[in-house]
Amino acid sequence: MYQEKSVLKPVVQEETTGCGIASVANILGKTYSEMKIKANAMGIHASDKSLWSDTQYVRCMLSNAGIKISENEIPFESWEVLPDLALLSIKHHQEEGKNFWHWVVFKRVDDQPFVLDSASDLPSNIRQDFDVMQPKWFIKVNP
Repeated sequence: MYQEKSVLKPVVQEETTGCGIASVANILGKTYSEMKIKANAMGIHASDKSLWSDTQYVRCMLSNAGIKISENEIPFESWEVLPDLALLSIKHHQEEGKNFWHWVVFKRVDDQPFVLDSASDLPSNIRQDFDVMQPKWFIKVNP
């Protein structure tokens, strides 16, 4: 289940395409390694590019952990109207006509908004540079 103690302890992805696994680890309060073992046991692997072009994989990992999420992707309107916990899709691009994105986690703690971004090349994985990120949609997470 979701663990409040890990609210701002971002998990950094250990594989180039591991943002989905890391984002779920961020929500569940797990390490990347712990979440990777669980994901692999479910047939989900970071090497599968579908992990960042299809929502079913993160949905499956969260559902397996007993986390309820919105049934559909909800179009992003503004940072202010996001729920207190959500998976966000940023860095949208297309490769060979297929949509891809980077998964991040939005958290609001004591009315302060944060984004936990698992990318290993960032100066800080706790982000508040909201003007730079351009989410397209989100999945509401109910811890």
